[in-house]
Amino acid sequence: MNFSMTENGFDTETTYGKLVVSSDDSKGFRPYQLLVSSIAVCSGGVLRNILEKMRMPASNISIEVKEVVRNAKEANRVEKVHLHFILEGEKIEEKKMPRVFELAKSNCSMVQSVAGSIEVMETYELR
Repeated sequence: MNFSMTENGFDTETTYGKLVVSSDDSKGFRPYQLLVSSIAVCSGGVLRNILEKMRMPASNISIEVKEVVRNAKEANRVEKVHLHFILEGEKIEEKKMPRVFELAKSNCSMVQSVAGSIEVMETYELR
């Protein structure tokens, strides 16, 4: 990826179009939003694959970012992300969910990349 400076931040061309990154969220994605999005979507994708491998496919997964804690005293660094998963699927077994989330956390490259510096909290509900 190559990023070019613009009047409002930086942008890059991707296979899917232009990605605009800016400290002003009216001009583009803020860097912390991309970080949180990467953690959430990676977790969701790994979770989906694990459910499929365990023969409990999800018909839908929604991810709500319930909380992002940032530390204003340390460059506004992200310290905690709370992800809430809403899972739909007829074969999903409640009793297996702790193991599913344990596997998802240990196999998500984004969560592992921030381990030790950002607390990633996961909650869920089955519908």
